[in-house]
Amino acid sequence: MKPISLTRFLIQEQQAGHINADLRLLIEVVARACKTIATAVGKGALGGVLGDAGTGNVQGEAQKKLDVLSNEILLEANEWGGHLAGLASEEMDHAHPIPNSYPKGNYLLLFDPLDGSSNIDVNISVGTIFSVLHCPDGVSEPHDEHFLQAGTAQVCAGYTTYGPSTMLVLTLGRGTHAFTLDREQGSFMLTRQDLCIPEDTQEFAINLSNQRHWEAPMQHYVADLLAGKTGPRGKDFNLRWVASMVADVHRILTRGGIFIYPIDAKCRDKGGRLRLMYEANPMAFIVEQAGGAASTGRQRLLDVTPNGLHQRIPVFLGSKNEVAAAERYHLQANANPG
Repeated sequence: MKPISLTRFLIQEQQAGHINADLRLLIEVVARACKTIATAVGKGALGGVLGDAGTGNVQGEAQKKLDVLSNEILLEANEWGGHLAGLASEEMDHAHPIPNSYPKGNYLLLFDPLDGSSNIDVNISVGTIFSVLHCPDGVSEPHDEHFLQAGTAQVCAGYTTYGPSTMLVLTLGRGTHAFTLDREQGSFMLTRQDLCIPEDTQEFAINLSNQRHWEAPMQHYVADLLAGKTGPRGKDFNLRWVASMVADVHRILTRGGIFIYPIDAKCRDKGGRLRLMYEANPMAFIVEQAGGAASTGRQRLLDVTPNGLHQRIPVFLGSKNEVAAAERYHLQANANPG
């Protein structure tokens, strides 16, 4: 069966009454912006886009040139279409209102324009993550606080991975689907429908170099994974770590696994390493819609009530039974402190 285009898929979803025209067009605009980013990423050094930009973002992190360029591409593409009331980006201090000269819609868009950008100079896969929310009723000019909605309120979420092929993974709340960019046609084509993450796994993704900074339950959990067949888990586990969340999560969606970025001594004062609104929530929505699970280690991630636009949080997501196992270590430690 010949794969259908993203546009046709979205039109079919609209005709079935699952989405409206504004959301369909919004997703298409984001997809077009991602194709532009893919072109810039693909040029690499030839496009003069590698290296640091000489600026920092709101988190105090050094920005890459492609961070800044990707952010500008997404802003420019989404400002004028009439589908959005406002935007928020990991790279900007505050929410970005739609200019008054443009029509406004009823959706809010949040995005991490280039996840894993520290890898771009060494030609490892990076990506874009995005999330769509409803603008609260009666709000014509949304501010930061209007974006602070729990992950369960997401209308859709997706990411694009810029690797050997460019892929867009999308959920509208009815399963998770993968589209591959046909570079000759310039269209994203549906190549995997209703992705399903295996409930059990023998792979885990974590930055093991931070082990000495972890909490005790995290130490115990990973020690048991590394103990292999002779340990309490009774099976061997493989460690896989790309240091690009998009790449690590894409692997898990494809063949299972668990991705973990726990709280540790280095990021405890910030609440965690990953951003709730730009990374954790959209990825949790995508993973849950593929039959997986997402947690903070102590509660369902999508149930967390945000307290800030750039809030950070610990993240455990992937194969359902393994996320539950990791949670047990933390909840038992809570029940038996000391």
